[in-house]
Amino acid sequence: TNFNPEINIREVTQKGKYWENGKWVETEPHEIHQPLNYPNIGPKESYVIYHEELESLVKNFPTLKRARFWMTFGQEYLTHLRVIQNIGMARIDEVEYNGQKIVPIQFLKAVLPDPGELGENYTGETSIGCRIRGIKDGKERTYYIYNNCSHQAAYEETGAQGVSYTTGVPATIGAMMFMQG
Repeated sequence: TNFNPEINIREVTQKGKYWENGKWVETEPHEIHQPLNYPNIGPKESYVIYHEELESLVKNFPTLKRARFWMTFGQEYLTHLRVIQNIGMARIDEVEYNGQKIVPIQFLKAVLPDPGELGENYTGETSIGCRIRGIKDGKERTYYIYNNCSHQAAYEETGAQGVSYTTGVPATIGAMMFMQG
């Protein structure tokens, strides 16, 4: 995982949710999936999940007919995730172990490697984008605005992998621009 493993596992295993025709639609985890083509990467099986960006989009663009968040996962990752769930390590409730109360997913986080230390070995690219379809000047149009980031280049520049880079660097630049007027 790229960030806090507890947050990542909870996010990926929760029910999916997307916005359509003025209301939230809930799905089973990984129920909606299809191959999507990513620039410079190619087609990857992609899954609808709930992500907090959707809240901001539907609030700030109230005329949206549909807003979905797609994420890719390798089959090996999904297999590991199913095993973690099947053996109870994704549980968020307390269990007793050797006279101590523990939360399995928090214990799992404690024994997994620190995601910040894995960046050196990441390869390939991230691809984050927004596909926009609608009517402009009376014609249906589709736009795809995206950013790809090399994990290796991000690591060389910052010591972090591409997902952290594309999350942190734009926010930092925005904050600096704001503070400098």
